[in-house]
Amino acid sequence: MPKTGTQLSATAVRNLRAPGKYYDLHGLFLRIEPTGSRRWVQRLSINSRQREIGLGSADIVSLAEARDQALLNKKLARAGGDPLAVKRERISIPNFNEAIDKVIELNAPTWTNAKHAAQFKSTLTNYVTPKLGKRPVNDIQASDILTVLQPIWVEKNETARRVKQRIGTVMKWAIAQGLRTDDPTAALNQVLPKPNRKVKHRATLPYADVSNCLETVKQSDAMTSTKLAIELLVLTATRSGEVRLADWGEFDLDAKIWTIPAERMKMKEEHVIPLSDRALEVLEQAKALGGHGLVFPGMRSGRPMSDMTMSKLVKELGYPVDIHGFRTSFRTWVQEQTNTAHEVAERALAHKTNNKVEAAYARSDLFEKRRRLMDTWASYLSDEPAKVVQLR
Repeated sequence: MPKTGTQLSATAVRNLRAPGKYYDLHGLFLRIEPTGSRRWVQRLSINSRQREIGLGSADIVSLAEARDQALLNKKLARAGGDPLAVKRERISIPNFNEAIDKVIELNAPTWTNAKHAAQFKSTLTNYVTPKLGKRPVNDIQASDILTVLQPIWVEKNETARRVKQRIGTVMKWAIAQGLRTDDPTAALNQVLPKPNRKVKHRATLPYADVSNCLETVKQSDAMTSTKLAIELLVLTATRSGEVRLADWGEFDLDAKIWTIPAERMKMKEEHVIPLSDRALEVLEQAKALGGHGLVFPGMRSGRPMSDMTMSKLVKELGYPVDIHGFRTSFRTWVQEQTNTAHEVAERALAHKTNNKVEAAYARSDLFEKRRRLMDTWASYLSDEPAKVVQLR
């Protein structure tokens, strides 16, 4: 990073924009971040320990004002005082627990899922606050965070990475509030070991076995609504939540379509699904059980089916697979048993293309092609013999 050997001038401070540290007098320097933020920072030895003190934004605090404060801090430190303690008395420094609540309050309106706030707090409460919760947010160092992360970094790496990321979010909030000048989690990037990550795919069922699985489900003693929900999920290649929370208002049985609103979709885009004849039969049977509100209500009135209900039944019947894995079964069948175009198969799964140019031109939802595909999938799952299908 750029570093000057001479003191700064007011003109230079106004014009400097390149990221780096630009030094002045009494340990004072101007720190310019890649984001463009410009802050005054002073590095001092306080009680034989090197510390950094934030003196405010360079867009608000002038060079002369920063120098005056830096000189006062230096004199106080040389006399055995603590400029940081004086600053804490002047402004109330929240502890880490309090900072977490402030961050959640600030970000909650932008989080699309209400669970985000609860997960954000619970992760930090479980792993960080027992050791650091009562510490002032500006007093937490990289070594403190390392003691929290080391015990779980290898054994629970995915969790540990989330903990580190969320600590960093709190630290960045503290920087924005002028409570500290750095994010100590950044110093750990080269310190923590890189675990051997093996991607763990959801357990899935070969597509040739899906029909037998559905038949076993039908013959089981489980609740009818659970069995119907599983079959509709397989026939439509949808996600568990999309089926469990399905409402009768989303279906047009005459037009043979199911319209899932954007707010219920993972990609936040409306998904219109063509329904095969067998899917319509499943829905008619479900309608006979109630016919209003939720298509597949849970045990408690007005509440949806539990997230684990379908998965638990399939496993108890001897199929150790994840309920989400039936989407993979469908996708593999499409690839190996049909000549369906890639974009049709992806659209059937409500996947979004990452190619912006391709997305700009592929505005059609390929509905009629998807209808033929879902009809063929339903036929494959019936008693008809498996065969390679040519879709036109």
